[in-house]
Parts: sequence; structure tokens; C-alpha cells
Amino acid sequence: MDKELDYGQTEERDRKKARAGKTGTYIFLTFWALVVLFPFYWMLLTSVKSYGSYNAEHIQKLFTLSPTLQNYADAFTSVPLGKYLLNTLIFTVVTTALMMVVITLAAYAFARLSFPGKNLVFTFFLSLMMIPAELVMITNYATITQWGMRNSFAGLVLPSVTSVFYIYLLKENFEQVPDELYRAAKVDGTSDLKYLWKVMLPICRPTLVTVGILKVIECWNSYLWPRLVTDDPAYYLVSNGIQEIRENGFGRENIPAMMAAVVVISVPLIVLFLVFRKKIMAGVSQGGVKG
Repeated sequence: MDKELDYGQTEERDRKKARAGKTGTYIFLTFWALVVLFPFYWMLLTSVKSYGSYNAEHIQKLFTLSPTLQNYADAFTSVPLGKYLLNTLIFTVVTTALMMVVITLAAYAFARLSFPGKNLVFTFFLSLMMIPAELVMITNYATITQWGMRNSFAGLVLPSVTSVFYIYLLKENFEQVPDELYRAAKVDGTSDLKYLWKVMLPICRPTLVTVGILKVIECWNSYLWPRLVTDDPAYYLVSNGIQEIRENGFGRENIPAMMAAVVVISVPLIVLFLVFRKKIMAGVSQGGVKG
């Protein structure tokens, strides 16, 4: 009887410890979520404050009783933000599409084809990841300038149409596909391109989607390279537009209008993530091939 009582008390203590641990975990995650989301709330809040009320607040308030959308109108009228959004969309779509073609073909060649020096070439590719991005940017700038591609979409796009890391990621994913499928396809007379299109790409779709979305985010947020290679407003991206608003869009530092522009720029990426979040997680966590 005493043993049963002790066992029951022990079990009750374990349950209490488990509940306490779970409660502590939820409290920590909630606190961390608030920390992470607060900058977004502050951005949105500032974007609906009037210029006068924002500057009148010596200590910024965490709410406003008189929200306004005038800042959004100012963001589009002070600079051609719509034009910059269109430029960014074109740059993002073209760059991502070209990169997906390049890295898919390169990853397939390293994963499935046999040619002399393949391992040496791939090792050389991986070694390029050790080179600081700033050094590569200097080389790219010199090349684009010599080719007369400054202030052009070609100059913006070309240096970004490949990625060693994405080639490596996709190659590892391609190598998870059983070799038996490739040998069976070759016996049937299937070409490598057809095998890639009909077999490899459907199986590895989650990784491809993830890479594509990550590239879209990278292009949409691109700042340093567009700032370096373009000084013509006709080719400015949204990142350059934000800086232009700060520097000469209003003749003064209009933080609420800048925040409104940032909200407009951020919304497409937030929507993209919410729509494809399951595919992103599936691509990141994919460790095998479903049979």
C-alpha cells in the first residue's frame, strides 16, 4: 500500500514538473516572440503617425489615437516608389529564374554526370565560398564597368545568376535520389535533360521551392550591389528608393513616411512567406526521398 502511495506521489510530482517545464517554455517563447515582432509593430505604428505628432513626442508612445494613411501617399509621391517596385519585381523575377536554371543544371552535372576532374572542379567551386563577398563584389564591379553594363538591368542581374551554396545544396538533394532510377531511365533511352525534368525536379520540388523563395527574398532586399552599380534613378530598386526618401525625398527627415515605404516593401515578402511557409520548412527539413 505504501509503495502504491509513493508511486502515485512520484507520478504526481513528475506531472507537475512537466507542466511547470511546459509553462516555462511557453512563457519564454511568448516573450521571445514579442521581442522579435516588436520592430514590425513599431514600423507599422510609426507609419500611421502624422509627421507632426511623431516629432511632438519626445518619448515615442506605443499607440496612437489618430492614425493616418497620409504617409503612404507621401512615400509614393515624394519619389517614384511605384517605379522602384516595378524595377525590383523585374530584377527579382529575372534573376531568380536565371539562377534556378543555372544551379539546377550545374547541380545535376555534379550529382549524376561523369566527366574528368569532376571532384576537383566541385572542390574548387566550394573553395569559392571562402572568398569574402566584398572581394567578389569588387571584381564584379570592375567587370560590369568594363563591359559597359552600369546602369542597366543586365549589370544588375548577371552577377547574381549563380550561387555556389545553392548548387551544393541542390547537388546533395539530387544525390539522395536512388541511382536505380537513373539507370532504369538510361536503359529506356531517356536523355539526361528529360530525366532531370521528369524525375529529379518533381522529387526535389520542396528544395527547389525553398531555394527559389530564398533567392526572391535575397533579390528583394538587395541593397549594396544595386547601390554600387546604378546611379540612374531609372534603374533604382526599392532599397535605393528608401535611401532616396531619407536623403532628398522631402527635404527633411520624414521618418513616418520612410516607415510607410518600408511597410509597402515588406508586405510582399511577408505574404510570400505565409503562403509558402510549409514548403519552405519541407525543403529545409527534407532529409530523404519519399518512396
